[in-house]
Amino acid sequence: MSDPRTASLDDLLKATSRSFYLTLRVLPAAVRPQIGLAYLLARTTDTIADTELVPLAQRLEALQQLRERMLGHHSAPLNFGEFARQQGSPAEKRLLEKIGESLALLPTLSPADLKLVRAVLATITSGQELDLRRFASASAAKVIGLETAAELEDYTYRVAGCVGEFWTKICRAHLFPGVKLDEHQFLADGIRFGQGLQLVNILRDLPADLKNGRCYLPTQQLDATKLFPETLLSPANEQKFLPLFQGYLDQAEAHLAAGWRYTNTLPFTQFRVRLACAWPILLGVRTIAKLRAANVLELSQRVKVSRGEVRGILWRSALACPLPFVWRKLYSPAGKAIASDNDLP
Repeated sequence: MSDPRTASLDDLLKATSRSFYLTLRVLPAAVRPQIGLAYLLARTTDTIADTELVPLAQRLEALQQLRERMLGHHSAPLNFGEFARQQGSPAEKRLLEKIGESLALLPTLSPADLKLVRAVLATITSGQELDLRRFASASAAKVIGLETAAELEDYTYRVAGCVGEFWTKICRAHLFPGVKLDEHQFLADGIRFGQGLQLVNILRDLPADLKNGRCYLPTQQLDATKLFPETLLSPANEQKFLPLFQGYLDQAEAHLAAGWRYTNTLPFTQFRVRLACAWPILLGVRTIAKLRAANVLELSQRVKVSRGEVRGILWRSALACPLPFVWRKLYSPAGKAIASDNDLP
């Protein structure tokens, strides 16, 4: 690649996330470095938060130190050697070892881009810290849940909705600044897009989270149906649980419907960005379809979209991109997708 900033990110990005690396490669060069660097740093903070072999207090301190560095509040060197030694993944070990190189790229951004990158990273790390504190005493024997729908909304914004907001502002500034859009709706759909993807992850990862003592489905909703986090996936509770689960799938699908509207609000000439947005939406919709069809025992095994299905989605969308009447047929939610407006492009 001709841009040295992008070239310096490539190896780490490719090693840490093959799926996001594909998305990054399809993006226009004007936004690739900023989005790639923000992803790398967010992935680093996520790795720190998830290193359970390191005590909680040490993880929180490391997150705080890294956030202060990312925000430019100090320039003291960071040493995450203890975290790196605990990684089972060579890519994540390298990610932590290369943190100095990643941080050194922040000053290469323009002041406006740097402000946006720092803002999204500050929000993401606040969500990670909140998560660590909230589930500090959680275990398989003691499942802790979010209490209200507002807490779930807040969490999905902090760790994913803010990414949609960041993505929107970066792309708008660099790729189509003069195009007239409904700014409020466009930004709101970008946020919902991110929240929808996160909600799909929460619903797909429900079995693993419950085993780790975490329940992201609010206890207020569970109490209303006389369900408890510890026994959510018990076959005996299937008739009570599945309608509640379907309701959350509807909510995720509604967010992805807003994401599809967002994708089609992009100027038609921005086919690279449209593809980068369409891929996670189409994969998310396919995941929702599989979750809808699963019974409680199948949900316990973690539903996944096959590699063949992923390849099919990538190829079909790439071929359909230049043809609007074919493109619009790509999106076919399995359930009742409802966006904030009645009609979607």
